[in-house]
Amino acid sequence: MAGRAPTRGIENELWAAGHEVIVGIDEVGRGAWAGPLMVGAAVLPRDKRVNGVRDSKMLTEPNREFLFDRIASWCDAWAVGAASQQECDELGMTAAQKLAARRAIDGLGLRPDIAVVDGKWNFVTPCVARVVMRVKADQKCLSVAAASILAKVTRDRLMREESEHFPNWGFDENKGYPCTTHKAALQAYGPSAIHRRTWVFMDHFVPWPGIPRVIIPEQPTLF
Repeated sequence: MAGRAPTRGIENELWAAGHEVIVGIDEVGRGAWAGPLMVGAAVLPRDKRVNGVRDSKMLTEPNREFLFDRIASWCDAWAVGAASQQECDELGMTAAQKLAARRAIDGLGLRPDIAVVDGKWNFVTPCVARVVMRVKADQKCLSVAAASILAKVTRDRLMREESEHFPNWGFDENKGYPCTTHKAALQAYGPSAIHRRTWVFMDHFVPWPGIPRVIIPEQPTLF
């Protein structure tokens, strides 16, 4: 469990400013070639702490699995929202991430006052009235780190289940992300039913002319 532990520093500042319900938000699966995009949301108590929480990318898969139930029972509320691979293709990744975030917020069963989001892009408004964006919040902010683990484990479990239906693509190992064996499987078998058909990998790693990449035309705007 390498890396400095995230703290409640941001949450403490926001609680002191009068915000009662603070939700940490993080996404997983945006860079995958197959499977859903997921957004985790975690509302933490002010006192109790679970040891070992880190950004999910800094933990091994067994460590994440070990922490999952502890984090889930520790949170005042938590949820994971998903946008399917079909929604990612039909809506585009920007709209799909916003959709997954809305589903995660709706799944909390309460209305947060403010959200802390990893990165520089606000994909949570208008689901939460106020949003604080912090670069590397998944490494520094405890609620965002918790959300990252909840989202990652939920998605990994789903991809392991999908691997039973689509064994040729190694989803139990690669979870739908690019790797050498995933590329080889695409060249041998083409895309599965849960691959994102609009992504550029379809041009490079699927040599079958009968399964072309789907191109979504840009929607006209009024501006």
